[in-house]
Parts: sequence; C-alpha cells; structure tokens
Amino acid sequence: MGPIAPPQRTESGYRLFSQEDVDRLAFITRAKSLGLTLEEIREILVLKNGRALTCQALYERLLKKLEQIDQNIRHLQALRQELLPLLNRCRQNLDRPELTQECVVLEEATAARNSPKSSCWD
Repeated sequence: MGPIAPPQRTESGYRLFSQEDVDRLAFITRAKSLGLTLEEIREILVLKNGRALTCQALYERLLKKLEQIDQNIRHLQALRQELLPLLNRCRQNLDRPELTQECVVLEEATAARNSPKSSCWD
C-alpha cells in the first residue's frame, strides 16, 4: 500500500494529482519532518482512512515516537560523554610531537574500559 494511489496521467505523461493527493502528500511531508517513519505514517493514514484516527490513537503513536527520540538522545549523550575524554587526550597529545605520529588513545581507552583501575579516562 503506497502513500497515495497512482496518479492519472495526461497523454504527454504528466501526472495529475487531486487536491486530496496534494493534502495527503503535505501531511506525509510534515509527518516525516517530525521524525515519523513511513511505516508509522502509513499506520496513521490507515486509521485516518478508516475514520478511527482519534486523538487518543494519535496521542499514543506520538508519545511512542517521543519516547524513542528521548532514548536516542540519551544514547547520543552517553556516546558524547565517552568521546569527550578521548578528544581531550588527543588534544593533549597534539602538544607533544613525539606522540602525534602514532596515536594510541583508542587502544588506551579500550584497556581502560577493561581495567577498572586504569586512569586513561581521567
């Protein structure tokens, strides 16, 4: 099931869209800009077409999407917190020319993760 029915075509091959198609495409574009996947948009459109798109149904889907976004943000923040010390170590090593040829920060970070007493992350 595509987002819209295949449009009619003129004799020269141009597509002809109805106002309903244009409105539906505008809705899809807006929903995508809010981070909804095509599958999520399809679910909403199925409910809308079946006249079952209640505020509660839409609320549940948008809340689920917001929870996914929040989870992604937490994950990205955790990655950022792991990368910052590595970046700082690299920056410190840039001031020491003897260390810039072969950077071992990632190797040290791996060792630090496997050893609770290592101070590489400090």
